[in-house]
Amino acid sequence: MADDETRKYVIPGLERGLTILMALSRSHREMSLAEIVKCVEWPKASVYRAVQTLEYMGFVRRHPSSGLYSLGVSVLRLGFEYVSSLDLVQVGQPVIESLRDRSGCSSHIVIRDGRDVIYVARVSAAGTTTHRVSVGTRLPVHRTSLGRVLLTGMSREAFERLYPDPELPDTRPGAPADREALWQLVQDDRARGYVVGESFFQLGISSIVYPLFTQEGDVAGAISIMVPVHEIPAEDRERLRGYVEDAAMTISEMLGYHDPRARRSDMP
Repeated sequence: MADDETRKYVIPGLERGLTILMALSRSHREMSLAEIVKCVEWPKASVYRAVQTLEYMGFVRRHPSSGLYSLGVSVLRLGFEYVSSLDLVQVGQPVIESLRDRSGCSSHIVIRDGRDVIYVARVSAAGTTTHRVSVGTRLPVHRTSLGRVLLTGMSREAFERLYPDPELPDTRPGAPADREALWQLVQDDRARGYVVGESFFQLGISSIVYPLFTQEGDVAGAISIMVPVHEIPAEDRERLRGYVEDAAMTISEMLGYHDPRARRSDMP
């Protein structure tokens, strides 16, 4: 009964258009008008008008030579806009849970707010002895590996606007002593693509950190694991780093990012 009640408000033309888009999506190939008609089981004239409307709006593309139809760029744009609208925590929480399970280490997602790192998602490993930061915890960017990764997408001009004074406030042993030292570390991190190192925030803890990217390639945040050792053994480093890299790419791709290195590897 509820379905019958809802059905009263369905717009036939819109229903036809969306059904055609779903048919093209399921086919994974170009389709002729006759194939679309057969698939949706509607009169040819109705299907033709719907297809023409979808083509006009960019949701369907007609191949100029074959005359076959496929999904258009407007469908892709809608998909990207939907994914980009998802909250980073909503996207990332199940990923860091999986990362925790694979690595056996506590995992976090952070963003930058001015000169602060903010923890927005976290999961703790069972029996962990590391310092348990809570969601909402703020730390100075320049004193954490997470913060340095968050700076890797900044230009020199933006960096100097963020840190107008040559000296950095409240430095800790092992942390960069001044703005220029921090900038050089960030450039090294940018070239490497990640950070593996001892925490400046808590001694005896090491971290592996990767950036998270938006569809436009901007740094949206960072993901990390905390390893309860002063220095990660060589035999564990690459394995753990691979886990974090995979998790970072999974979240970035969910935000619409495409790794240019992957595109190059597909080229002949």
